[in-house]
Amino acid sequence: MPERKNPKKSAWRRALTPPPAQHPDDRVTARAEASGGEPEPASIVQAALYRDGVRVSAPATLADTFRELREQPSGMAWIGLARPTEAELLSLAAEFDLHPLAVEDAMEAHQRPKLERYGGTLFVVLRAARYLDAPEEVDFGELHVFVGPDFVITVRHGAAPDLSAVRHRMEQTPELLGLGPEAVLYAILDAVVDGYAPVVSGVQNDIDEIETEVFRGDPEVSRRIYELSREMVEFQRATRPLVGMLHSLIAGFAKYGTDEELQRYLRDVADHVTHTSERVDGFRQALTDILTVNATLVTQQQNAEMRALAEAGFEQNEEIKKISSWAAILFAPTLVGTIYGMNFEHMPELHWVFGYPFAIVLMAVVCTGLYVVFKRRDWL
Repeated sequence: MPERKNPKKSAWRRALTPPPAQHPDDRVTARAEASGGEPEPASIVQAALYRDGVRVSAPATLADTFRELREQPSGMAWIGLARPTEAELLSLAAEFDLHPLAVEDAMEAHQRPKLERYGGTLFVVLRAARYLDAPEEVDFGELHVFVGPDFVITVRHGAAPDLSAVRHRMEQTPELLGLGPEAVLYAILDAVVDGYAPVVSGVQNDIDEIETEVFRGDPEVSRRIYELSREMVEFQRATRPLVGMLHSLIAGFAKYGTDEELQRYLRDVADHVTHTSERVDGFRQALTDILTVNATLVTQQQNAEMRALAEAGFEQNEEIKKISSWAAILFAPTLVGTIYGMNFEHMPELHWVFGYPFAIVLMAVVCTGLYVVFKRRDWL
């Protein structure tokens, strides 16, 4: 491996800018079409050979890539595929002696992040992420990387990450690219981890909005909390395994004598992953706490509404008792007056001298008695 020339990380680890749209070697398909040949299948995004960190050729087909790599023993092949066909993966497996289990994982996708070594080949599965602000969703892309002594093969399932930007950036830093396949793996890991930062920022912003909505009493906030919590579960599954993976990779780099500066860069990526994983864990806990607070606030609101209904019902009962009491009091003289107003000829007390005063006193006594009874029962 060529001697390290101590490249400055700031020279290449900057804001990712995609390469020019008309770069002559950006896509093998464009190159094949320009030469008048049949265009390569869309799954082959890029294929290039490098020597001492400099691109020496961009073969149009996998067969040409294999042939040129054999002719240049000191070179390195970097092949990028997007949703490749089974035939393409099998041809790569036969050429580079890839393990069947790793090839099977790359075909099926839907793998969790992991790091496995098959002989002299590393197989790495990564989950890249990008945040979609409008639907508040995290879009995950799966990336499989085969790293061998003289080759790097990337198999991408999804839109993220932008590996063309990674390749362009590495080609601008030949001293780093000259360190070989391990440097390419580092650059890919760094790009995936850097892609987590906008996701973390977007989620933090949404959590702040959710907190405001919770205390404002928005009825739709519970659904928003639940959906964002599900996204954080997926994000956690993408980031948490990376911590152990990177520590294992650092130990392997030390074991196989990889460049010390590259080991330092990899430790920096591990620190970023650890920080991101801790932030994601914090987001999950925060969303759980917010959901609990929201449930408490909803319960309090429901209790307040029930209490208001109970108070309204109590006031209505009080009014009904008053009305009923006065109706009973007024009913007594009406009953007496009605009986004495029948004008029957043979009727007791009809011709009695004290009949009228007796009727009046009887009405007064009954009304007073009813008033006293209702008053003692707090109906009046």
